Amino acid sequence: MLTFGLTIVRHGETQYNKDKLLQGQGIDSPLSEIGIQQAEAAGRYLQNLKFTNVFASNMRRARQTADIIVKNNLHCSGIEVVTDPLLKERSFGIAEGGPVQDMKNMAKAAGQSCPDFTPPQGETPEQVKTRIREFLKSMFQRMVEDHCRDGPQKSAEGNGPVPASHAEGPIAGRPDDGVHDVPVHALVVGHGAYMRVAVRYLVEELRCSVPPELKMTHVFSACPNTGMCRFVLTLGRGEAGLTPTAVRCVFINRRDHLKPGKDEECA
Repeated sequence: MLTFGLTIVRHGETQYNKDKLLQGQGIDSPLSEIGIQQAEAAGRYLQNLKFTNVFASNMRRARQTADIIVKNNLHCSGIEVVTDPLLKERSFGIAEGGPVQDMKNMAKAAGQSCPDFTPPQGETPEQVKTRIREFLKSMFQRMVEDHCRDGPQKSAEGNGPVPASHAEGPIAGRPDDGVHDVPVHALVVGHGAYMRVAVRYLVEELRCSVPPELKMTHVFSACPNTGMCRFVLTLGRGEAGLTPTAVRCVFINRRDHLKPGKDEECA
């Protein structure tokens, strides 16, 4: 059994984000100056957390954000940032490079919400979900190989195994909420539309528990640039291989390190 923290961060702002243009997979843009500042702020916010594993989309904006966060971290010197194409942003097909408003208009004309609408040649939410499953399977295997070689997992103090119900309790609004005593912690840096599908998958299909004070409209809302989601997962090995036996949400779309602002639903 392995219990670990999972912090998912959206990449920083790009010029396309600023100009309200869709990027998807076809536009591999770097961070803007504001995006770099956001990534630096995220790195400072997370600087005292010890990440044992770091994963990032292989797209430039996500890799840059991950590198900046790791650079600012006090415990991640020399850590490998594993890039994975399974973490790439959702493809928006013919809508990529065009205004977000055009995508909203297409969705409205089709009688669908923007997150559920698939433009021609785009990737459906179900196809994104398939990539999420594949990434999680790969990540679970990597985490177990890295952290379960020496027998049962120990707590941060080394005084016994980490319980499956670990990290439950009130949220104090601190960077280490939910993981202050969880020794294994993965950082994943990805993309907004991908994260939205991933959160829905964790909540609806993996039966992730959600803090009662969180409204589901917030849980399934768009994540701001460098916004953060955190979960605590416990893995077990069954006939189907490694599977989560417990998944707990700590927070969704936290932006404490950012100035207040508004984010696009389909960005």
